[in-house]
Amino acid sequence: MKDFFKYVLATIVGILVVSILCFVMTMVSLLGMTMQTTTKVPSKSVLVMKLNGTMSERSQDNPFASLMGGSDSENISLAQALKAIDIAKDNDKVKGIYIESGSISGAAPAMMEELRNKLLEFKKSGKFILAYGDSYSQGTYYVSSVADSVVINPQGMIEWMGLGGTVMYYKDLLDKVGIKANVFKVGTYKSAVEPYITNTMSDANREQITVYTSEIWKKMCEDIAKSRKQVSADKLNMLADSCITLADASEYLKSGMVDKMAYPDEVKHMIARYMDVSDPKDYNTISVADLANSAADKAKDPSGNIVAVYYASGDIVEDADNDPTSILSGDDQIVGKKVIKELEKIANDDDIKALVLRVNSPGGSAYASEQIWHQLMKVKEKKPVVVSMGGYAASGGYYISCPADWIVAEPTTITGSIGIFGMFFNGNELLEKKLGLKTYSVKTNEYADFGSSFLGLGLRDMTANESTHIQGYVNRGYELFTKRVADGRKKKQDYIKEIGEGRVWTGVHAKEIGLVDQLGGLDVAIAEAKKRAKVEECTVMNYPAEENMFTKLLDTATNSDSYADAKARELFGEYFEILIAAKSITGRNGVQAALPYTISFNL
Repeated sequence: MKDFFKYVLATIVGILVVSILCFVMTMVSLLGMTMQTTTKVPSKSVLVMKLNGTMSERSQDNPFASLMGGSDSENISLAQALKAIDIAKDNDKVKGIYIESGSISGAAPAMMEELRNKLLEFKKSGKFILAYGDSYSQGTYYVSSVADSVVINPQGMIEWMGLGGTVMYYKDLLDKVGIKANVFKVGTYKSAVEPYITNTMSDANREQITVYTSEIWKKMCEDIAKSRKQVSADKLNMLADSCITLADASEYLKSGMVDKMAYPDEVKHMIARYMDVSDPKDYNTISVADLANSAADKAKDPSGNIVAVYYASGDIVEDADNDPTSILSGDDQIVGKKVIKELEKIANDDDIKALVLRVNSPGGSAYASEQIWHQLMKVKEKKPVVVSMGGYAASGGYYISCPADWIVAEPTTITGSIGIFGMFFNGNELLEKKLGLKTYSVKTNEYADFGSSFLGLGLRDMTANESTHIQGYVNRGYELFTKRVADGRKKKQDYIKEIGEGRVWTGVHAKEIGLVDQLGGLDVAIAEAKKRAKVEECTVMNYPAEENMFTKLLDTATNSDSYADAKARELFGEYFEILIAAKSITGRNGVQAALPYTISFNL
């Protein structure tokens, strides 16, 4: 019997030792993988750009994704794609770009516009661009239209129907379950609260949606017509109205939307002809990620000068751990406490001569926005600050942009929305009448039980005095917001209130009314920052530093939400945003400087 226990114990110890050794070897191997930060670019290469999946400002690759079952779609990093195109333009080993189109979610029109403009710059090198799609969404067709040749599968489809935006209203649902929304706001166009208190769209909200969707659609049609001489902007509008989406692929060819119909194997031979080789086996392909990580972009400028590009992307929150919408959304976040620490380091780094703040945010916490504003003012005391607006820089996103010395936006950037709202949900009817939960309060003062809640829902109706105090708090927030903008833009506060009112503007309109200084992308903002810092040579460095694979693995091991979120977004598509909105109802409690609703374009 003693021998039995001895052998069992020895076996257990052996298994533990082997497991530990395997774990250590695996970690060492993965660490070795993270050290391989550069990729060698083979000769006769074509850059393959897959426009199919979810687009974000920066890479959000999940190291466990391939282990858990991959898919044809992927996470597309706009920053990585722009960088790869720049390298491809100057690298003699890269002869052209092959765009493989599909459907992209998560991309704002301005993000697609910036990618498209970078491809137009690439074309000046004389190298080719070939685009192919089994199907094109409106956004990927818009980008692909820059190509020398646009090809579609003979059984393929181009989704071309115009832009539309849908706002979902929750009031009837809230009434049925016994939840009441107490709303406080400043701004005629600040329509974030509408879905919770009414069943119909206000005239002001309908007006602003009509204006910005029409402007963006017009810009898309004009850009495509400029690249594709065969089809005018007016004809593109006519084709959208003719339901060409459901037409035979030959109709796309007749209309001038595409140049050729071909199957994937035939496209490989088309690329070979562009590459001036006889067989597809005679050319190499390289991915966006690999080219972005190639040695061609690793050299540091000998001057030692640095222009920092700080990416502020996602909802603005005070603390990620306390944000109730962070678990399911899967999006980036601008975490106030974290951003402030990082901006302080940038301010105190003498090698950093200027800061470019890259903003892609619909806003969020008014309090966190004010704290970030304050820290940016401290950075400004030491070095120039230039803002580059991405897809969105609205409400709180504009709040953190307004202190900049110079603001650059794309024509289709969604910005403005200068307004404040507060929303507090009362669940008294749900808890008492529907669930049978009763509460009693004992208090020493009138407001002692104000804010008492269960699962984020207030336990009683607000009193008239409480409502008055909250509205006063919101009003003061709006006064402060408009003052910050007025000071930053060097305008009178009354003028900012006039163009504010929570109204959403495109970049083009924002420039006309003085909220933006210049139209353009990140490159334009960097050039302006160098000019203001009076440096001709510098190294452009991105902040915060992206995590390497080893760090991501450790993070993913303790939190698998990001991978699940990506799969959910891929599965539900546009309906994913509805799930997020429904989940975040109680997360809307408090005072917010955020976009009036979740803006989702059918790109």
